[in-house]
Amino acid sequence: MTQAKPQMEHDDKKYIWHPFTQMKDWVDGTPLVIDQGEGSYLIDVDGNRYLDGVSSLWVTVHGHCREELNRAISEQVAKLSHSTLLGLTHPTAINLARRLVGITPKRLQKVFYSDNGSTAVEISLKMAYQYWQLKGEIQREKFIGFHNAYHGDTIGSVSVGGIDLFHSVYRPLLFDSIKAPSPYCYRCELHRTYPECELACLGALETLMEAHAPETAALIIEPLVQAAGGMIMFPDGFLKGVQDLCRKHGVLMITDEVATGFGRTGRMFACEHEGVEPDLMAVAKGITGGYLPLAATLTSDDVYDAFCGKFEEQKTFFHGHTYTGNPVACAAALANLDIFEKDHTIDAMQPKITFLSAKLAQFQELGHVGEVRQKGFMVGIELVADKKTKEPFAAGDKVGQKVTLNARKRGLIIRPLGDVIVLMPPLSVSLEELGQVVDITYESIVSVTEGR
Repeated sequence: MTQAKPQMEHDDKKYIWHPFTQMKDWVDGTPLVIDQGEGSYLIDVDGNRYLDGVSSLWVTVHGHCREELNRAISEQVAKLSHSTLLGLTHPTAINLARRLVGITPKRLQKVFYSDNGSTAVEISLKMAYQYWQLKGEIQREKFIGFHNAYHGDTIGSVSVGGIDLFHSVYRPLLFDSIKAPSPYCYRCELHRTYPECELACLGALETLMEAHAPETAALIIEPLVQAAGGMIMFPDGFLKGVQDLCRKHGVLMITDEVATGFGRTGRMFACEHEGVEPDLMAVAKGITGGYLPLAATLTSDDVYDAFCGKFEEQKTFFHGHTYTGNPVACAAALANLDIFEKDHTIDAMQPKITFLSAKLAQFQELGHVGEVRQKGFMVGIELVADKKTKEPFAAGDKVGQKVTLNARKRGLIIRPLGDVIVLMPPLSVSLEELGQVVDITYESIVSVTEGR
């Protein structure tokens, strides 16, 4: 161990407060200090290599240290590092907006930039609310969300979220929202069984809409996958059914593609799987290939047009961020989209998705694996204490955490959601590397759960 590493560990524990981390456990443990990235690997200060099994929190798309992305950022910095979009514009923001409109659902025609998923969602909520105020339907103040949903950590995005572990402590700060049942088939809150249920959760949503549509501004949903909720995969037809209900009851539809966007589900955007065209869409994470903070909220012309008027009418959308549409981040995003086209990334994923599905089948035989869920490169492996009753492990057992620490010893970095083991490797991962990700995860689950 070099002198530099102990000092870094000491200073980290002394000065840094880590997100979603119990700091007592962190301070009592040994931090892993990452120094470099290369392709599908992260490399620590001692030179140890680890497969990046979660794309550095679901953002890395084409691998670490991709030459084209590095070059695009360097060239843009040499030209213009930042210029505000408040009253000005610049080429990279213009070009990226045009590209985003070209690849997202046709209904979406305007782009409003921000810098992370939470703010992209917050913007969509404020736009939807103000849209109805401008249209004269001032009673439309409510939002419909879903149990197990996660839309970010700002007050608005938490208000429409549905994970008590993350959100309940802030309840006094939040505005009320209407919650619909999650389409969590493995643990159905309606106590039904799919497919015999005939999407009873969709029927429950319709009942809510019939009661609350006149007071509702928008419905917000993570399309196809409730990611932070535990990689909960929607049954076929649910997402399209939600859109149909929104159209029927005149409620705006917001899709939160922050986690699912930019190829994660096997399509560029999850909405494409069922031909869904929302009124507003939030994107972030993979937009820059995992390099820089950037987000966007895309809207229909109908939403945009409601805000257009004479200056004295004050129909302006009074929202903005200092680094909105930062030129360097936009340049990275443009390079990211170029690589998607050059590498035919989505097409190249398809055999890897098939390979991944076949490899995941082996987990079903394990005594403490309750369910394996997959959509494209988004995978959740739910661990349970009792497979027959679906009884979860006690929180204090830290089973998910132990599995990830075991995997780290074997050269793989993953991060659990409670006792759901998440896999979401970069889209550029090779078949060999993908096989290693799955095999190490399998070995680690066996080691921890059978060792009990």
